[in-house]
Amino acid sequence: MKTIHDLETKLAQPSSALINDIAALDGDILLLGIGGKMGPSLARLAMNAIKEAGVNKKVIGASRFSSEGLIQELEADGVETISVDLLNDQQLQQLPDVKNVIYMAGNKFGTMGNEHFTWAMNAYLPGRVAEKYKNSRIVAFSTGNVYPFTPVAHGGATEETATGPIGEYGQSCLGRERIFEHFSRKYNTPLTIFRLNYAVDLRYGVLLEIAKSVKAGKPINITMGNVNCIWQGDANEMAIRSLNIASSPPTFLNVSGPETLSMRWAANMFGQRFGVEPIFVGEESPTALLSNSAKAHQLFGYPQVSMQQMIEWTAEWCLADGHTWNKPTHFQEREGKY
Repeated sequence: MKTIHDLETKLAQPSSALINDIAALDGDILLLGIGGKMGPSLARLAMNAIKEAGVNKKVIGASRFSSEGLIQELEADGVETISVDLLNDQQLQQLPDVKNVIYMAGNKFGTMGNEHFTWAMNAYLPGRVAEKYKNSRIVAFSTGNVYPFTPVAHGGATEETATGPIGEYGQSCLGRERIFEHFSRKYNTPLTIFRLNYAVDLRYGVLLEIAKSVKAGKPINITMGNVNCIWQGDANEMAIRSLNIASSPPTFLNVSGPETLSMRWAANMFGQRFGVEPIFVGEESPTALLSNSAKAHQLFGYPQVSMQQMIEWTAEWCLADGHTWNKPTHFQEREGKY
């Protein structure tokens, strides 16, 4: 893949399993916070699955939409859009009642020095949304940052691992989970807590950051020596399919690829493709922020895009100077400061 069109087409290609699940899902789908990194491609994927399933269903996207161009792009793809400040309760209450809600709103980067806004977005707003959509089924995006670091040799935190977030971002995300869980239990609202760690698109993500550093000859700090990641298209598909497994009490789900990815190995793979010897600094720590996603793979199958494929696509993208977003993951962060 060398063009944005190629990338968006791949991200929006539904599997037969998703098409079947969309056909079995009653009601329209509302994406809250559609304007982020994953929202537009998730909406297009849902629209294509609906078309393939031959069912009559709307996909509605709500966001502040800082870019008007995104509104036009989404509506051209059949997605209905609503401009809204979700923290404005009057605007929130005016949103349509929809049977299926995928909650993607939140704040991560810029938390340092703006902690109050992060907590408002990540812990206060979920309560308002949970009240508004108490009669819907909800998939609430969360993060592996709610877990503590675990020994690399242990295979990552499972859904049964005790939470222990490091830093205010992770703490506020755990707050989001607790608030959604409270209202799920109070109103018997079907809910899936979707703990994602980390999605990869050729325009951003862990692999792109490693590849760019290798290509530019920049030193790579490998203190956080291991990570998990998953192709964004696979993560989007699992998010939509998670509507069908929502329950009360909530279903908790780790979502990532099956590998514990060595940063050193990934950098060397890119180095082979670029003809560059990677430069490393630091030493791998015995612990890392890792998630075990065996439960998600049992429910939905293994991701369709392999790690090797993601690396090859990312290398091609870098060599072609493909468009990228300035949205670093900060996956190397070990103190929870974003």
